[in-house]
Amino acid sequence: MSTYREIVGKKIKKVSSDPSTGLDGEMWYNSTTGTLRGLAVVEAFISSTSQPEAKRAVAGFGTQTALVVAAGVPPPGSASNTTIEYNGSGWFSGTNTPTSHYNSRGFGTQTAGAILGGVPADATTFEYDGSSWTAGGEYPANINLLFTSGAQTAGIGAGGHPAVTTSNTYNGSSWTSAPAINTGRGSGSGAGTTSAMVIFGGGTGPNPGISNATEEYDGSSWTSVTNIPAATQFHGTAGSQTAAVYFGGNKPAVTNNSFTYNGSTFTAGPNLGTSRYTMATGTLGTQTAAICAGGFTGTANTAATEEFNRSTNVITAGAWASANSMVGSAREHIGGAGSSTSGLAFGGESAPTNYNETEEWNGSSWTAGGAYPSKDESIMGCGLTASTALAFGGIGNVPGSPPITRQVISAKYDGSSWTTTNSLPTAKRAGQGFGINTSAVCMGGDTSPTATQNTVEEWDGTNWAAVPNAPFAKGNMGGGTGTLTAGLVFGGQSGTATGTSYEYDGTNWTAGGTMATARTNVNGFGGPAGQTASICAGGYSTTQTAVTEGYDGTAWSSRPSLGTARMGSANGIGTSQTAGVQAGGHDTSTYVTTVEEWTGDTSTTNIADFTTS
Repeated sequence: MSTYREIVGKKIKKVSSDPSTGLDGEMWYNSTTGTLRGLAVVEAFISSTSQPEAKRAVAGFGTQTALVVAAGVPPPGSASNTTIEYNGSGWFSGTNTPTSHYNSRGFGTQTAGAILGGVPADATTFEYDGSSWTAGGEYPANINLLFTSGAQTAGIGAGGHPAVTTSNTYNGSSWTSAPAINTGRGSGSGAGTTSAMVIFGGGTGPNPGISNATEEYDGSSWTSVTNIPAATQFHGTAGSQTAAVYFGGNKPAVTNNSFTYNGSTFTAGPNLGTSRYTMATGTLGTQTAAICAGGFTGTANTAATEEFNRSTNVITAGAWASANSMVGSAREHIGGAGSSTSGLAFGGESAPTNYNETEEWNGSSWTAGGAYPSKDESIMGCGLTASTALAFGGIGNVPGSPPITRQVISAKYDGSSWTTTNSLPTAKRAGQGFGINTSAVCMGGDTSPTATQNTVEEWDGTNWAAVPNAPFAKGNMGGGTGTLTAGLVFGGQSGTATGTSYEYDGTNWTAGGTMATARTNVNGFGGPAGQTASICAGGYSTTQTAVTEGYDGTAWSSRPSLGTARMGSANGIGTSQTAGVQAGGHDTSTYVTTVEEWTGDTSTTNIADFTTS
């Protein structure tokens, strides 16, 4: 019998604590726990951000982290031309397909893909470059529900509904006839290339002829191989001819089963969280990283997205979770700064009362801090910790002044008390700030009950100085993300709510991506890297919203929604896109003290005990 050292090439190490990382198959003896340990493989479907629209009978192409979902049937039941794209974390809108249809099939990548077939009947191949659709070669027949796979310039289509046997290959401009498959069928799924493809199951005819056949193509002929474990149609597939995974479908009952295929045998895998069929998948995904999006549960469309992963890491999708409530007054339009473990919330109002309360967050609970110099709301702020926060502007009650006076106040917090600094050049409220307490920017806001501003001021640690105005005027924005030379503001209003974002390089403002949901009074965080990695949560659109979106420096995409729709919560508590806090604000009926914490996608090494028996 071979020893571990002969197989792996190294001996089992003795350690007093587990290593944080390791190689697949590596083992060690933990002398503290007295156990033989190693990295264990985990297979699981995990929930990710739901699609913005529940659709079935869609065309999908791409991979787990770069997927396109085109056309299909949204409620109440007519064909659609909408396109959405997934970046591994969330969804954003793509360009509509030239025609509305369903039961099309796709192949290729997110930036070089194609769809063909569908209902209404159409033989046109539509190619996608990531931003626009172009009519390509005509398929030899008006067929829907084909088996498809491959690249945009080397694709393959086989079979089709109701029981077609023909197959054809695509070179990026035209289709060429290829050998016929052995069992006429459609509505199955396949994976691979034009010289090494595999197809599973499918429908062979009406009421309800469903196949369990598996066939492989080597570029010159189709060969029948091991049948799938149960006859299934309308399922999803990813991978290659010798390393594929397929999941879901109906037979005719809707299923959540999955199976992996190694080129000769099938092995049962983990179940989908949501049983479904006619979903979108990326055939260029892999057996260890696949995706399942949307589809039909048998009773209704679903927007659920699930990722399949096989690795030695435990992967957890991003989500909001309830945390301990604030200890001060329930209020909105709260100033904020700091991180998810060292945050600060200050000021705010519950009309007609303004507050000078300060609260400190340590990652698990809130404590009362030093009183703000004035009872203000809509104060702007920035800073990376509770003890290095900078606050400026606002509106409130100043001795001897009317309650509606805009402020020029600027102050620093040292972890226990506020110290006023040199004032802003322009009295304003509800603008946005980003940076740190020695190098910051104040942008926009309003200086009267109705007029939004485009004024910009920069802070050098001692003084504020007016710099050239921005080319846009907005107030009640999200932000607090980025630095003086790489900042970001988003959302807000200029008469009406907006979803636009703008990037600042220390001199110039440039339009960035536009959010799917226009809104004002939003909460944003992202820290120094915010210009390329920010989160926008909640706010007010036509009412309070729970929508969350993330920014990657180019485009906004959806993230899991807040548990409670709200506006005016403390802005800017969070120094990265993966960890932030939503505190206080106003939900759809009242002022609140409730708090939610955001945790982005995480991946941790899966270490398990092993036995020698």
